[in-house]
Amino acid sequence: MGHCSTILRQILHLVSRHGFERLAAEHHQGAALRTMTRWSQFVALVVAQLAGRGSLRDLEASLTAQQPRLYHLGARVPRRASLARVNRDQPYSLYEALGARLRERCAALAPRHGFRFKPKLYALDSSFLELSLSVFPWATYKATKGAAKLHVGLDHDGYLPAFVSLTDGQTSDLAEARKLRWPRASLVVCDKGYTDFAWYRR
Repeated sequence: MGHCSTILRQILHLVSRHGFERLAAEHHQGAALRTMTRWSQFVALVVAQLAGRGSLRDLEASLTAQQPRLYHLGARVPRRASLARVNRDQPYSLYEALGARLRERCAALAPRHGFRFKPKLYALDSSFLELSLSVFPWATYKATKGAAKLHVGLDHDGYLPAFVSLTDGQTSDLAEARKLRWPRASLVVCDKGYTDFAWYRR
């Protein structure tokens, strides 16, 4: 019988399982997990993102239908209560560290930007995300509305994010931009929301 590698397996193959488990041990809090693993949580979150699942119940049903394939990925179907508890109680720093490692790996393979000039080229912008205040009370925007801003500095060498920051909706683009330190002689492309000539001179 021929072997068929699923697209999900090919995506997860980019993440070293040994390296992931090492990071999971470093970023674990509290007692050992009994009914699920951080790897199963990771696989579930990847599926939720790629498949656009709308709820934990929806995600659990989707994973249950694909249970035989999950077995070959070294993951189990997490019950929604267990997944909710691990999402709430375990630190997100595991995924920060994993993201940093993956970015380093991509940066080593990334091509240079395709323009004639040699200096580094960055694009700087933010995206506005509407949120529910009852779920995200920190994301104050207006009296009855919640929002967050995702600030991104994109490196055109490989189109990789050089800087990512998530703030509440009231934080200005310029306030976050002033915190950045670009390599000498860099070119930074931004819109008029970043207009500050003193900052440009600096």
